[in-house]
Amino acid sequence: MTLPASKPLDVFIIAGEESGDILAAGLMRSLAEKRPGPVRYRGVGGHRMTAAGLRGLYPMDDLTAMGFSAVLGKLPTILKRMRQTVEAIVANPPDILILVDAPDFTHRVAARVRRRLPNLLIVKYVAPTVWVWRPGRARAMHGSIDHVLALLPFEPEAMYRLGGPETTYVGHPLLSEIPDLQPTAGDLALRNGEPPILLVLPGSRRMELKRLGEPFGEALALLKARGHDFKLVLPTLPRLVDRVTEMTRDWSVRPHIVAGEEAKLAAFRSARMALAASGTVTLELALAGVPFAAAYRVPGWEARLVKYFITGRFATLPNIILDGPVVPELIQHDCTPQKLVAALEPLIADGPARQAQLDGFARLDALMSTGGVPPSDRAADTVLTLLAARG
Repeated sequence: MTLPASKPLDVFIIAGEESGDILAAGLMRSLAEKRPGPVRYRGVGGHRMTAAGLRGLYPMDDLTAMGFSAVLGKLPTILKRMRQTVEAIVANPPDILILVDAPDFTHRVAARVRRRLPNLLIVKYVAPTVWVWRPGRARAMHGSIDHVLALLPFEPEAMYRLGGPETTYVGHPLLSEIPDLQPTAGDLALRNGEPPILLVLPGSRRMELKRLGEPFGEALALLKARGHDFKLVLPTLPRLVDRVTEMTRDWSVRPHIVAGEEAKLAAFRSARMALAASGTVTLELALAGVPFAAAYRVPGWEARLVKYFITGRFATLPNIILDGPVVPELIQHDCTPQKLVAALEPLIADGPARQAQLDGFARLDALMSTGGVPPSDRAADTVLTLLAARG
């Protein structure tokens, strides 16, 4: 579809989580900069997308639910919003439908819209984790989604192998943070100085803090009891400061809690090692060159159920991308204070374990490179190319 530059490009875009709001807002800004004519945005998103020009259909929070029990509790609202979203798209068809995250929601929206608007261009920004969880989703996407914009370099091949839609690697948004994660001479002095800075990153969701707070606190106490001196820093979001303060109140080793993006980046630049909840932050640590141990816990019933669907070998993004156990993963029953300490201790001083992670992180940088082009720009270029091909 080649639109005259004077005609607004009508984009319907949906994000269901804070990370998706960040991604979508970046894409929206890049599209607006790259297209010669105006771009109009409508759909579902958060405050960042609203600031980038989104006309929202309903609050993004209506779609946000993590874990089986949370999804079940919100199911009536989610089903209502699904019908409302499909009707809004069909009643006034956009030039393109872009679905960011919340795959269980957005894939159903795509399937229903496809049946009623078979020629509408539908793009998924962020490939679902078909390479580790429910691989059949890739083939199921093929009929309703035209193209996938992938954040991870191995995803195009995985999507092809599993029978999914055509996929383009555009890069992870964390790549744009690399300049802010690279340590200065002063940061390196802190990273290599005494006492070393140890980051503790127990997650940002309430249940993560609840399940990881106790083993993390006990592990840090045990590490200190073994004679290791360190400065403990806990970066968190401003809205979580009170909750994190309460979580760490009984820790025998009290952390210095810092809030906000700038404080977090400064902590990453100067840290020597970290103990982190498995999640996106593990990729951020790797890009910052901070060796770490990763851990995670879910309810026992959920772990028993999930093991029948998980197909991947690794839980953390650096290990998945590198296809090897570069970073120690202490998941579920392995997430004990003793095992956490056993994984952290070899990272304090220079040695084989620490160097193996640093070597792995160097390979990771090369694998994820986008040639210096911001991921949001690569995503926007791909979208505009797809639209032009429809002409």
